[in-house]
Amino acid sequence: MQDHLQRCKEAVSACFDTVLEPLGAMPVEEGLRYALQGGKRLRAFLVMEGASLHGIPAAQSVWAAAAIEALHAYSLVHDDLPCMDDDDLRRGQPTVHKRWDEATAVLVGDALQTLSFELLTRPEMDVLSQVRVELIASLARSAGISGMVLGQAQDIAAETAESPLDLAEITELQGNKTGALIEWSARAGAILGGGDPKPLGAYAKALGLAFQIQDDILDVEGDIEKTGKAVGKDAHAGKATFVSLLGLEGAKMRASSLVDDACAALSPYGTRAESLRDLARFVISRET
Repeated sequence: MQDHLQRCKEAVSACFDTVLEPLGAMPVEEGLRYALQGGKRLRAFLVMEGASLHGIPAAQSVWAAAAIEALHAYSLVHDDLPCMDDDDLRRGQPTVHKRWDEATAVLVGDALQTLSFELLTRPEMDVLSQVRVELIASLARSAGISGMVLGQAQDIAAETAESPLDLAEITELQGNKTGALIEWSARAGAILGGGDPKPLGAYAKALGLAFQIQDDILDVEGDIEKTGKAVGKDAHAGKATFVSLLGLEGAKMRASSLVDDACAALSPYGTRAESLRDLARFVISRET
């Protein structure tokens, strides 16, 4: 998996170099480049591996992979703002509003969001117009009020709620906030190849929840030097998390069970999907 992931990172970086090279040196332009640096590129990996399972070469799928990474970066820039999670550190570096200012961070996030949809129009994708429209429309739904934005709003509302969220409520919240974009990433490859996106969608649904549970675990026992961001914030804020609801060991068991579910969902692809199974196992073993 690591070789596949490294190739994915390099391919996505090359896409970003292509589209960002003509830009100038205004703070918003530099902030755009800054926000796209680093990261695990797991969402891009899901796009490209799913596409490969459906016979789509990397030269085509990489643009959809770059699109989801641009949109994910936008979500992080805005999520880090003082009016949201108020974080000073992201990927081991100062957040965009700390490196520049809040107005620049808002504009960088706006630019990243629009860039994600622009990338889905690149002619290099070489797909039928109806496929392109389906990718754009489904990404808009996953990122908007039916997906990530709804999850963000639910998260903010939970901070002032009279009682902490229960397990079903936090599962729904995280399915929107984190899971929606992960699901889009996995389904995109099947859409590109004209295949049935349901198996990869089921895989990603379990994977996204396991990913969030591991994030909650890292907030409890993670190391800031490894995670590259603040830890212990959820407990300090009194937020309901999978760890607070299930206990640390219970959360770990639930994450492990979800990985089993994710791997089982890939059965239609047989051994060809082994790198995606490796990714699922990596998600709950990671330290960042």
